[in-house]
Amino acid sequence: MNNTATSSKGKRTAKTKAEIKAEQAVARERDRAQKEIAAFGKERDRRPGAFSDDEIWWRRQYEWLKALGYLLRPRYAPDWVPSWEGSKRRVMDCEDSRRLRFGQVMDATRVADGLYVSLKMVKKSEHPHEVEIGQYFMSENLSSDPKNYCVPFLDVLSVPDESDIQIIVMPLLLPFTNISFDTFGEVVECLRQLFEGLRFMHNNHVAHRDCMRMNIMMDAKDLYAEPYHPVILHMKRDFSGYVSHYTRTQRPPKYYFIDFGLSRRYDASEETPLEYPIFGGDKSVPEFQSNVDVPMNPFPTDIYYLGNVVREQFLNTKKGFEFLKPLIDDMIQDDPHKRPTMEAVVERFESIRQQLSTWKLRSRVISKDEGLFMNLYRGITHWSRRIGFIVKRTPAIPRLRD
Repeated sequence: MNNTATSSKGKRTAKTKAEIKAEQAVARERDRAQKEIAAFGKERDRRPGAFSDDEIWWRRQYEWLKALGYLLRPRYAPDWVPSWEGSKRRVMDCEDSRRLRFGQVMDATRVADGLYVSLKMVKKSEHPHEVEIGQYFMSENLSSDPKNYCVPFLDVLSVPDESDIQIIVMPLLLPFTNISFDTFGEVVECLRQLFEGLRFMHNNHVAHRDCMRMNIMMDAKDLYAEPYHPVILHMKRDFSGYVSHYTRTQRPPKYYFIDFGLSRRYDASEETPLEYPIFGGDKSVPEFQSNVDVPMNPFPTDIYYLGNVVREQFLNTKKGFEFLKPLIDDMIQDDPHKRPTMEAVVERFESIRQQLSTWKLRSRVISKDEGLFMNLYRGITHWSRRIGFIVKRTPAIPRLRD
């Protein structure tokens, strides 16, 4: 067994006795789990609360991760006993019955400081550039840049006896639309961060190549009154009830681009790099529809992706965002050569922002499908908050403190 470990800075360090012992326990657990999968895997998957194959893989890593300072939830401990056994409790009412939302991503607690984190399993053979690009944005001269909205890599772990697999440690994040936007000012601040963040990536010669809705997240730990459950997001972490949250005006979150599996970094001398089209989560890219065998500049495609996020999440579904339409129409036009650069997008967006009145920025964001009763109820609660913000002189645009 290779008695070295890889840290986020790429240095090789000697393993402790505890780590070696943990790896030996992992090996024993792996053998047991493989037999379990072969005998019961498909059958058990149908039962409420049963482990999926992905979860069994994570369970095998429990002791090893614990030795490195990352504690998984009790469900994944080797000695776990389901809390509903021997009781009349419904399985789905028990916290430890809930499976992972995405098999390659596990939540954990960093023991040193209690920080909730995400652990992402990455196969180097499938995504050879993901770790490299994430660590590039964590380099000393880039990580402190306030325009850097790339998800921070807190650590990178090499899995024992699985040379193709690495685990990226990141903050625990939420989808950026998981909490409703209350005001136009909150949306403006969100878009400012996203536009500046993609410009930052492009200025550092990195094309994301998949910056669609699901790859935009937010650090929402300060938005919630209590920690939320990482799988059932509207529940408290201990499943004792529903979790409550503040508005983005009260506690502005930071937004992040995640998932660099398709991203590429280019030399500064490559002004117009070329890549063959690759479909990410957004399949609607105009230039990909009939040119799959033609290499193209990936940077204008990034601009389409982000523009399409704004179109789908705000222009098409919410009222009152017509002021963004000319900019977004340019970002998503069919001819990639006619799309503005991210530098131009940021400049135009800033000009648009300056023309918005305080009244507009404090106004409530209303869904196009919102019913009359809900409109009345939300309008009353919004106005009570709004008056409080005016009295307290809370900024209409809840600017994140960089």
